Amino acid sequence: MKTETFVLNEERQVTLTSYLQPVGGEFGALTSRPAVLIIPGGGYHFCSDREAEPVAYAYLKAGYHAFILRYSLNEQAGWPNPLRDYEQAMGMIRANAEQWHVASDRIAVIGFSAGGHLAACAATMSRERPNAAILGYPVIDGACAKDYLPSAPDVIAAVDASTCPCFVFATRTDNLVPVENSIHLIDALCRHEVAFESHIYSNGPHGLTTGDESLGVQDCCSRYPHWVGDSISWLGDVLGGFGPSGLTAPRFGSAINGNHEEKLNLNCTVAYLRTQSATAELLSRLIPEKQEGMALPKSAEKVITLGQILAWGGFDEKTIRDLERQLDAMEKTADDARKE
Repeated sequence: MKTETFVLNEERQVTLTSYLQPVGGEFGALTSRPAVLIIPGGGYHFCSDREAEPVAYAYLKAGYHAFILRYSLNEQAGWPNPLRDYEQAMGMIRANAEQWHVASDRIAVIGFSAGGHLAACAATMSRERPNAAILGYPVIDGACAKDYLPSAPDVIAAVDASTCPCFVFATRTDNLVPVENSIHLIDALCRHEVAFESHIYSNGPHGLTTGDESLGVQDCCSRYPHWVGDSISWLGDVLGGFGPSGLTAPRFGSAINGNHEEKLNLNCTVAYLRTQSATAELLSRLIPEKQEGMALPKSAEKVITLGQILAWGGFDEKTIRDLERQLDAMEKTADDARKE
């Protein structure tokens, strides 16, 4: 393993530490690795060592390259300095992706507490978006963020359909950052149809990092440490994992449906297709005819796709492929109705 620390901004004492693992040779067909960029918490006053290297080691063990960003703090933390620090770090990683054997389209950001705020800002408003975000007991709501950094932005207002997939975890009894921060984020991700996974554990104070007792962690529920393994499995689902021929394709990908693709398709939800003038008549012909007795609730149309309806309705493969071609040829119209 090769480790190096880069000074990104000497005046603000901003650094990026890299932990790069070998590829090829005894690692077989692996020519590049996914990576995580870790942003420790500390209320924008310090960067927690417990949320830095101990976190990196878990992802290194899982096969990832790891990077740790120590960003602008205290009087140097006026916004947008921390976001610029992140963008400089992510820009450096991607600029050196070939040399460092980093899969530049498989880089996740991991942030805790105030670092979770910065990571969430990276996922929603930065020029250098990560491909996925893992957010631990994050500061999200505007009022909460301003308690730690008066110039900090509200993450919720920035969530939109371009936000990357998110893995969110917290504890119900967090005694510094109210769990509502995570709940409000999950709600926003849901409203904007962003892929996510969430875990709200029953008990535990703030700042539990990986949950290991060696880090001084106490009084957390026994299930809390599972977030580490769950997040690694989740990254494999949305970014792809490791296989005998190298990196594998994502199992589910970053989208929960086809509503945000350039063309209409079978993965669009029925509710979305009803907002499209080109498909309204098509749906009225297809669904009532094949849906008799199914009693599909109207609310289900927000989540069920046309492809699923066709499969349940017994349409033959040729008819489905013909419909797929028809949809591809249709023009999309304004999608504001989907946001209601």
